[in-house]
Amino acid sequence: RISDRKKEKCKIQSDPSSLFGLPQKFSLYPHFFFLLQVLAFVIQPVSSQDWDGVIVTQADYQALQAFKHELVDTKGFLRSWNDSGYGACSGGWTGIKCAQGQVIVIQLPWKGLGGRITEKIGQFQALRKLSLHDNLIGGSIPSALGFLPNLRGVQLFNNRFSGSIPPSVGYSPLLQTLDLSNNSLTATIPASLTNSTKLYRLNLSFNSLTGSIPTSLTASPSLIFLALQYNNLSGPIPDSWGGKSSFLLQSLTLDHNFFSGTIPASLGNLSKLEEISLSHNQISGTIPSEIGRLSRLRILDFSHNAINGSLPITLSNLSSLVVLNLESNYIDTQIPETLNKLQNLSVLNLRENHFTGHIPATLGDLPNLSSFNVSYNNLSGPVPTQLSQIFNSSSFVGNLQLCGYSASTPCPSTPPSQASSPEQLKKHRRKLSTKDIILIAAGALLVVLLLLCCILLFCLIRKRAASKGKDGQAAGRAAAAAAATRGGEKGVPQVGGEGEAGGETGGKLVHFDGPMVFTADDLLCATAEIMGK
Repeated sequence: RISDRKKEKCKIQSDPSSLFGLPQKFSLYPHFFFLLQVLAFVIQPVSSQDWDGVIVTQADYQALQAFKHELVDTKGFLRSWNDSGYGACSGGWTGIKCAQGQVIVIQLPWKGLGGRITEKIGQFQALRKLSLHDNLIGGSIPSALGFLPNLRGVQLFNNRFSGSIPPSVGYSPLLQTLDLSNNSLTATIPASLTNSTKLYRLNLSFNSLTGSIPTSLTASPSLIFLALQYNNLSGPIPDSWGGKSSFLLQSLTLDHNFFSGTIPASLGNLSKLEEISLSHNQISGTIPSEIGRLSRLRILDFSHNAINGSLPITLSNLSSLVVLNLESNYIDTQIPETLNKLQNLSVLNLRENHFTGHIPATLGDLPNLSSFNVSYNNLSGPVPTQLSQIFNSSSFVGNLQLCGYSASTPCPSTPPSQASSPEQLKKHRRKLSTKDIILIAAGALLVVLLLLCCILLFCLIRKRAASKGKDGQAAGRAAAAAAATRGGEKGVPQVGGEGEAGGETGGKLVHFDGPMVFTADDLLCATAEIMGK
């Protein structure tokens, strides 16, 4: 019996089918392996997609199909978006994330997608984030985005969107970031954007937007980052910034537009501001002293405008300032020596202005200064040695009276002393005034001497004229005497007087009684007779 049991046990081990009372010809091995293959086939795709058994809702599935239909997928990134909908919420669909069967994230950047965004995007009622940046998507931005109650972030930058920004976008109550930069958007900035009370990042730069900045944006308490550069915006910049202690704005970039008017003084209310750029506009006037309140400011760029006047003393209060760029303006003052208080300053660009006076030597003491340019101004005097040793001649050219910054611009051996203080300036002016007084006195003395010479010359001429008159009278008397003599010889009655001894006719005193007429010949003859004697 024992031997029979051993034989039966060996038989079962060699043929398991006999254990179930199956015929010996029917083997379980082929069916077992077939079952394993079927299970492996079913389990393999599920495990690769980490399918959790959650199926996307019908509304979101239809919206996804419409979304895919409107896009042009040349690289095949959307092939995983199958027609069954299975795997959409388990990571099987590229760029899709779900929560409880609803799509909450559509994230497809850098996929080379073209086409446009469907209006059916409004069916994603749970959508929180839409990120399609750095693609080739065009068309208009669907207004249905404004009807998504849970939308928090929209990143559509670096695409080809055109048209206007739909005002409805501002009605998303939870919207926090909106980046539509580097597209071809036109029209104006919707004032309704500030209705999103949680919006802290707004980037509309590198478009073709027109009009002015909505005043409502300047009073938004939630904005931290506002970028509107490289557009066609115009008009004055609103002077209503801040006003609340909770104002959080840290970055304000408005450069490369057509803004005019002056720099708003209310910018000084933005106590948390770290960056401000108003460059490449048409802003005029002076820099308001209120800018000096921005103790956290790191970058100040007012270059390429029409700013004039002097620099406010309060600029030295910007203790955190790293970049100060005032290039290409009309500032016509001296460079303040108080700029040496900006110990964190790394870039100082004052190029192409009308700065006068000398370069403060204290600027060479700035420990972090790595870029310095004061070229094309009206500066004079020697360049401080510390600056000329660090920066090349391109930082100083265009100042005709500036010297010592290169081998070709040496300073004179005895350079004129630089007036380093108001007292020295006053002293210098007093010296100049003394010279002027001496010159004036010398000129006056010369004029007096000339007048005296003229008077003496006049007196001399008058004296000579008087002496000539006396000689003429004597000649006349002589002529009269001669005529009288001739008249006596002709039988004119003599009244008295005898001739001198010797019978000579000269020396007689003749008296005439009655009127006598002497002709010119008589006078000439008498004169000749006298001269003959």
